[in-house]
Amino acid sequence: MKKVLIALTITTSILAGFALSSFTKKTNAGYEYMQITAVESVVPMGLGRSRLIASTPAGALEEIKLENFFSAAGINFGNIRFNDKTVTDRIEQLTNDGWELQQVNSGVYSGNDNNSSGIFITRYILRRAK
Repeated sequence: MKKVLIALTITTSILAGFALSSFTKKTNAGYEYMQITAVESVVPMGLGRSRLIASTPAGALEEIKLENFFSAAGINFGNIRFNDKTVTDRIEQLTNDGWELQQVNSGVYSGNDNNSSGIFITRYILRRAK
């Protein structure tokens, strides 16, 4: 009899837990998202344009000038260092504002067959709770 009473108590507790959980509203605050796109020129002689473009949840666009990978002398590592710092500073600023970096995708687009020019694109997806 004691075992039956214990089993009945456990079963009742489990059923009560399920019943109560079905009446409690589970709220998900949701997230808002932001995308930042770094477009870096891989055009010889420094003829291309490079930008960091941020799309805010409200639809506003922010554009920050970046340097081209190439200058007249070839690859310019100072420009790459400048771009890295600019992107890192912007992401740090956003994380201080509550944004969280979720995903990074990158790729190269070459406008011709010999891959001597094109653009290097990196997309940063950030989110924060609403």
